[in-house]
Amino acid sequence: MNWREHILSDPQILRGKPCVKGTRIPVALILGYLAADRDAATIRREFPDLTAADVAACLDYARELAEFEAAPA
Repeated sequence: MNWREHILSDPQILRGKPCVKGTRIPVALILGYLAADRDAATIRREFPDLTAADVAACLDYARELAEFEAAPA
């Protein structure tokens, strides 16, 4: 999964917050739904513009952010 194919951060859209390409749906919103124990099918019913790959990309994006390591001082 390459989340970059599904997620975009553009200063002209939602002030640069990461969102699903082609939508104004923020990644943080999808992650919040997943954290609230909603499954991908439920999320996709609420947001019909999303694909299963879009939801998976949000998780992959979060995984990559969690692996980030700051450079030593």
